[in-house]
Amino acid sequence: MARVFPTVSPEFWMQQIFDVKFARTGGVVRRKLRDVERNVGLARLQAEVERRGYHAVMNGEQIIIFCNNDPVRLLC
Repeated sequence: MARVFPTVSPEFWMQQIFDVKFARTGGVVRRKLRDVERNVGLARLQAEVERRGYHAVMNGEQIIIFCNNDPVRLLC
């Protein structure tokens, strides 16, 4: 049986990402690529991350958003 997910507006979904405690305190949030694409689209998420001056990386099917303006450095 297929799972049915409740639909929320793209604006509300995006707001939820940046309203979590980790995001408000400059931490890191993570979302699956398929959830991003289903709810708002990757381009829209990227535009919002850039607008806020944050950084994001993608590894496999995960998107990690650094909710601060500090530089991001890949260590290895």
